[in-house]
Amino acid sequence: MKPCSLLALMLISAATALHAAPLQWGDIRDGSLYLQAEAGDTLHLRWSPAWQSDANQEQLYLLHPDGQLLQQLEIRADQPYGQREVQLPAAQGDYRLQVPGYSFRNFKVSHDSATRAQFEPAKVHFSADVPSGVELYFRVAAGEQAVLAGKYYGGVSVLQATRLSDHQLLRLKLVEHPQYGQFDQIQLPVAQQDEVWRLSLGGSGKVAFWLDGTANLFAQDLRQLHPLQWTPGRVELSLKPQMRGPSPHLGIALPYAQPPQSTFELLRALGPRAANFYSFVDVIQQEPQRELGFRRLYRETFKIDRDITLLAGTGRRAVLAADSQSFAGLDAWLADSVRLGNQGLHYLAFADEPNLNYPSYAVFASYFGRMLEHVKANPDARAAGVRIAMPVSSRLLDGPFRIGAGQRRGIDWARQLLEAHGADIDAMAWHEWMVRDLLATRHYRASVRAAADLVGLDDLGRPRKALLLSQTNISSGPDLSPYQQDTHYAALWWMSVVANASQDGLLDMLNWFQAADEPEYPKGMLAQHDAQRFSLKPVAVAQQFIQQHWLGQVQALDNPAFEVDALALRDGPRHSLLGVTKTPRAQTIDLDGAEQICQAGPSLELLGADGHSRSAAVQCSNGRAQLQVPGETLFALTWKTL
Repeated sequence: MKPCSLLALMLISAATALHAAPLQWGDIRDGSLYLQAEAGDTLHLRWSPAWQSDANQEQLYLLHPDGQLLQQLEIRADQPYGQREVQLPAAQGDYRLQVPGYSFRNFKVSHDSATRAQFEPAKVHFSADVPSGVELYFRVAAGEQAVLAGKYYGGVSVLQATRLSDHQLLRLKLVEHPQYGQFDQIQLPVAQQDEVWRLSLGGSGKVAFWLDGTANLFAQDLRQLHPLQWTPGRVELSLKPQMRGPSPHLGIALPYAQPPQSTFELLRALGPRAANFYSFVDVIQQEPQRELGFRRLYRETFKIDRDITLLAGTGRRAVLAADSQSFAGLDAWLADSVRLGNQGLHYLAFADEPNLNYPSYAVFASYFGRMLEHVKANPDARAAGVRIAMPVSSRLLDGPFRIGAGQRRGIDWARQLLEAHGADIDAMAWHEWMVRDLLATRHYRASVRAAADLVGLDDLGRPRKALLLSQTNISSGPDLSPYQQDTHYAALWWMSVVANASQDGLLDMLNWFQAADEPEYPKGMLAQHDAQRFSLKPVAVAQQFIQQHWLGQVQALDNPAFEVDALALRDGPRHSLLGVTKTPRAQTIDLDGAEQICQAGPSLELLGADGHSRSAAVQCSNGRAQLQVPGETLFALTWKTL
């Protein structure tokens, strides 16, 4: 019997002898399916629950071959099972169906076998859940040094590659590794001509497999292998006169210690204007003023005037009780805040991600209420800039990564706390994780808008409570891919998140977690080589680029594009248009609505994968600027009106 293909090549009984059998891909959890439908086709999409689907809504994206969004498929949390049909009109080039990771559902996609399909799996993260006997094909071009890689997730344990021209066989065993970012790999021999390989997956269940050094594309039928065509795109941006509101304070999560002197210039390069701290109640109780030194340093030396502090125990122990130790630690922190002398705003959160860590909402609500009353009893706290933030949840619109997440959505806990203590709460804060896909970052704009809807707007259109996205990263905890954290991908992702989260002028703070890599958590902006040597990672270079062009107000901008994110900023006569091209597609970007831009002599800076900013030409006529931006590039258009 012929082996299954990825994932499970199936005959549909309704197919007639006049039509080829449809192909099915499943179960996809994280990756891109490229589809070339020269005759038109209908995609049949089905899904079923994988894990905690009842706590998580999801979006899938179907892109036209020109990169425009054809359809955004919305799946509600109360839809663990479902199906959709999506039309693919005949077109030249490849449609792209994006299943963003981390996905909480198993997705099966079927299409006509005449449609040429290739799957691009995620790297390091598992991309599918497969049956036994899966076989796929991939092509390595002449002269390419390709590497086949995979990671063991308790399912598929062997990758076997066979070169079709001479049946040379390579076998890669997948084993467990102590760190998430570690994996297995094997080099494929370099050939003087293009070679097609057959990949056999040994076992069933979760699988992570991918290619480096060549196109990371796999097909069920070797005849369907083909290079992707990234035809150049065009984007029409329109700048509006309305101001949306202040731009957020961009920052980072800083360590519970005085930073090494060797990091000072690097921190200045990042230019953070906000910070996330922890305060360990058991430590500060025994060592009063221990934190005062580094808090003062960050305020006075690095000019950080917005910060949020999360109370915890040593080692970021998250569950605290309203007991003598917590009260003593709280008093010590408040005393330090008073000693700082009313320098900036100091948001205080009584717990770190309580919806993830506390036994129940009731337990946390009782603790929150008692700690709040303790702060209110301190007559000097508010004058010192102390403000109360809640709920500091793990994620906002969806549940945290734990059993029973449906009853633990951050926005639901925030709603209950506001109902009980609204007058005493100054800010709504949350953490956002696991929006790993660069094409899914519009989720950040949705979460900020939802938070603003919850707290309400005042007569000036400003949120009644400050909105703080106080920690975010591509992934949570130690589940980190070096392909994302340590490469230009993180730079693209951060620029995209900044643009989306800031777009409506509603957010007050946005912090990357964390400042520097730690051995088990290599997710910093700075790479740490030893106790004194640090360097900027690609995401830090992006942060430096953003900060150099950052201005105080968000200006309204119409942007119909899906593969390009952009943010318009202004300070009086100074203007910035910051943005990012998120795919390999080169883009022609037209900007209208910018009065006097041509007379102002606008400047364009580009930041690509080499990490070096460079100037580029701007074509400008009749009040309309045109930019030529390569794919996967950050850009900053700046000008000063007269």
